[in-house]
Amino acid sequence: MLTIITFAFFTALVGVITWFLTRGDDHGTFAGYFLAGRTLTGGFIAGSLLLTNLSTEQLVGLNGSAYTDGIAVMAWEVIAGLSLVFLALFFLPRYLKSGIATVPQFLEKRFDSTTRTITSVIFIIAYTGILLPTVLYTGATGLAGILDLKDITGIRSDTTILWITVWFIGIVGSIYAIFGGLRTVAVSDTINGFGLLVGGLMITWFGLNAVNEGGVLAAFQEMKSAHPEKFNSLGGPKSSIPFSTLFTGVLLINLFYWTTNQQIIQRTFGAKSLKEGQKGVLIAGIFKVLAPIILVMPGIIAFHLYAESGEVTAADQAYGTLVRNVLPAPLAGFFAAVIAGAILSSFNSALNSTATLFSLGVFGRFSNGDEKKTIATGKICGALIAILAMMMAPFLAEQKSIFDYLQKMNGLYFIPIFSVMLMGMFTKRVPAFAANIALVLGFVSIALGYFIPSLSKIVDKMHEFHFLGAVFFGLIMLMTAIRIAAPLKTPRVHEHSGNVDLTPWKFAKPLGIGLGVVVLILYVAFADPSAL
Repeated sequence: MLTIITFAFFTALVGVITWFLTRGDDHGTFAGYFLAGRTLTGGFIAGSLLLTNLSTEQLVGLNGSAYTDGIAVMAWEVIAGLSLVFLALFFLPRYLKSGIATVPQFLEKRFDSTTRTITSVIFIIAYTGILLPTVLYTGATGLAGILDLKDITGIRSDTTILWITVWFIGIVGSIYAIFGGLRTVAVSDTINGFGLLVGGLMITWFGLNAVNEGGVLAAFQEMKSAHPEKFNSLGGPKSSIPFSTLFTGVLLINLFYWTTNQQIIQRTFGAKSLKEGQKGVLIAGIFKVLAPIILVMPGIIAFHLYAESGEVTAADQAYGTLVRNVLPAPLAGFFAAVIAGAILSSFNSALNSTATLFSLGVFGRFSNGDEKKTIATGKICGALIAILAMMMAPFLAEQKSIFDYLQKMNGLYFIPIFSVMLMGMFTKRVPAFAANIALVLGFVSIALGYFIPSLSKIVDKMHEFHFLGAVFFGLIMLMTAIRIAAPLKTPRVHEHSGNVDLTPWKFAKPLGIGLGVVVLILYVAFADPSAL
């Protein structure tokens, strides 16, 4: 009962604080509702970026991967830090200069309306059918386990518990996203992000003390001596992230996710200025480089504590088992509330982005600039998409590995859109029809490689991440060939919309270089080439 009381208290507290801080916001205009009135400062951007990314698929899934593969899986986090450097220094200045609210809108400015429509539809389908149901499913299963809802409610059916929890998360997340707009999402993300940081560090601290009461360093040395293979930053051939894939699929997925993914970067479009945007993005980059302390180390701790005892029977159970065993009972409700905040953040951010894409990318083209009608339609669309996602989520229980399912399905749209974005952003004469062909061809090629048995065998042999890299390279070559054969007569330029101050942050480049050096040091410090 104490767990439920503290959970309810902290969850309600976040809601009250968020309402207080955003009660006077403008929700009646495009900029106010979809871009937070272009008022977001560095702290809110950093907090929202981090918590939109962090959810149960990272806490449970990545720590589960660390339980199996060790510290090599830190690549998903530290390379994300490098990707945020690229966002801050190269992508964000161009986005803010264009004055856009969505990624497809940028592509329309560079190519044509068909490019925007294709990209918007791909994003909406992917978020509705893949991302939102996955967030709801993993969130519901994680929250049900932490709160032990079976014992609390007396309901013994896993399916019933799953449906109830999915709809609880979906309804609460929808309220934030549909009625609050982007600033409400960003503020609640920042508050929950602080709680998640504190809670995640507590789990690692208590876990290390469970390993060795002599302190953190003594525990770390004990684990490294007992399991040296878990502390090699270079993944071997049997690892989920072989070292060679860092330069193909892993790098491309990270770059798309942190520089082009509407769900993630929408809050940067609401930056008060380029300076504040770069500040927030690079602060988030610092935390991503440090994130393995929360998202990788607990998995290794769980391996050390439970691998021989058999208490953990599946890798994805590692984090939950560690939390239950090392976290003091009075803190269980607080941590459950933090986890719920992370789940809600990922859901409401994706839902807000989906509504934005529909309102501005699809309906907005027929609204004749009627802001109130467009916003109202976005809210209705968000509600319908939320209901659809809540109905689909429980059926994901049939998947053998939800994390593998998500990564595989994401590749369908990550690679085509990212290849077109790069060509649009850094070239001036690639024609629109080249981008449109690449979007469709890339999506179809990856789908065939994944789902046609004879082709999927070839993909498995070359590794899925190398396959994504090959498709990406092929699309770049195709668009380059078309540019040579039929270039635009007039080069496209990125005109300044005048909406945002583009004065850069003076520490952006030094901090970006510093993050790159830290990542290199981390890999060298834990590298053991003999395992390759």
